[in-house]
Amino acid sequence: SLPSSRLRGMSDALPISRSSAVTHGIQVDVAARFVPEQSTPERGEWFFAYQITISNLSDRTVQLVSREWRITDATGQTQRVHGPGVVGEQPVLEPGDSFEYTSGTPLSTPSGIMVGDYGMETAEGQRFTVAIPAFSLDSEFDRHSVN
Repeated sequence: SLPSSRLRGMSDALPISRSSAVTHGIQVDVAARFVPEQSTPERGEWFFAYQITISNLSDRTVQLVSREWRITDATGQTQRVHGPGVVGEQPVLEPGDSFEYTSGTPLSTPSGIMVGDYGMETAEGQRFTVAIPAFSLDSEFDRHSVN
């Protein structure tokens, strides 16, 4: 995943894939799009950006401590990415708070799918997992969506 500073120049005219899920009172909304300005299809490089909003709908304070992604390309190859927080942060969300970030991923095929989980922790130290809903990574170079 790349930081949002690398994603400038995203074309707003391209289709957006959206998905949303709520787990344990934490809502995760995703919007993803193909970024032609950062892709080189003739070299087998397609780049996708995604924006995620995490909203705390619960009545407790939580912290996002880790993430795990499963990124699958059009050939079925799956890459797992995991680590602390997101975009270098481990945000604390009070009840009613939201945290939004933008990142991206390269693929070696013109389409794919991403899904994952966030590791969360309450102020009392209770850990739980929040689902990142599956979303499509589709470019105009592939008319057959994975999702």
